[in-house]
Amino acid sequence: MGDKSKLQKPRFELPIAAAAAAAAAAAAATAAATGNDCRSVTTGLQPQLSCLSSMPAVGKLKLPSPSDSDASATADSAASPNVERDFSVDDLEDLGEIGRGAFGTVNSMRYIPTGIPLAVKRIRSTVDERTQKNMLAELSIVVNCDCEFIAKSYGALFKEGDCWICMELMDTSLDKLYRVVYHHLMTHIPEPVIASIAYCTVSALNYLKEHLKMMHRDVKPSNILADRSGRVKLCDFGIAGNLVDSIAKTRDAGCRPYMAPERIDHQRMQDGYDVRSDIWSLGISLYELCTGRFPYKQWSTMFEQLEQVVKSDPPRLTDERFSANAHNFVNFCLTKDVQRRPKYRALLQHSFLTSGPDRGASASFFDFVLTSCVPEGGAAGGINELVSALRI
Repeated sequence: MGDKSKLQKPRFELPIAAAAAAAAAAAAATAAATGNDCRSVTTGLQPQLSCLSSMPAVGKLKLPSPSDSDASATADSAASPNVERDFSVDDLEDLGEIGRGAFGTVNSMRYIPTGIPLAVKRIRSTVDERTQKNMLAELSIVVNCDCEFIAKSYGALFKEGDCWICMELMDTSLDKLYRVVYHHLMTHIPEPVIASIAYCTVSALNYLKEHLKMMHRDVKPSNILADRSGRVKLCDFGIAGNLVDSIAKTRDAGCRPYMAPERIDHQRMQDGYDVRSDIWSLGISLYELCTGRFPYKQWSTMFEQLEQVVKSDPPRLTDERFSANAHNFVNFCLTKDVQRRPKYRALLQHSFLTSGPDRGASASFFDFVLTSCVPEGGAAGGINELVSALRI
């Protein structure tokens, strides 16, 4: 993406000046106590962290009560619910991998003291100790966000260069769900469910902007979660986004398929970008969920992405299985001119969303899809194994 010094940061940033100052002081105290120089030495694309092993593998965890998380508590619940407490990897029981991406894995785990299930994302970090502490300070703010459309973040720790982020466990992500729907069940996602997904995602993005003054910057189907009760939640923002971006820039990862035109075009990037870039990403995601396919052909070079996304006409949803109102909403999100592209408030007032989420329709459909993934006889397996078998 070019010289990072020339790129402006998003206009909505997490207000962590005070937390960062405290974290910096803590880092200095740690360095003084241990005698370690905690500065990182970077050579080319291989950052060498001079004291990463000295970072204690203990973090802060703030969990709901077992009843709130639909989990059964163990006989000995050592800590009170909703109270922040220290935790380490020894407190987590690994139940197996449920997802994998370019920058890490997601595992289903159980918090042993209370039996609460968690999704734990493990990301390889290339940052030094002070930055790690600042990221944990950011996460402490995100942990306290109160939005029903955002997957809860419970806490995080750094262990041997990996960041372990503990999150609310949902049943699946929409990238897996739509692959089963279109390529296994050979059907489509009903319009009321698409409308619910859109409403929940826009509401979550609006909450991030209005209450945390931050953007998501990585809206895509794999970052939208669902469960059998019909809930839809956005995940992977804040600390996870910062970690991934720090790695992506060292790998020339500008060819990201959901990125808005103004983020790809170097000339436009001089002016920065705002929440409307997330709206473009939402439009691409909804197009994919409505049709079962990505709107662009696969790019082999950044030049090809520039030609299609920046210089060609934007994708248009015309699928006859969906109403003109659905077409209008998705295509509104995919307005190429960023100045004419809507912001969250305008989308929430669109007639496609004004009735709110249809939790019943979503619950029925999600349960149908997830049940279809269970092998005969109830043997081990599920949507993850089925998607892997589909090889799509």
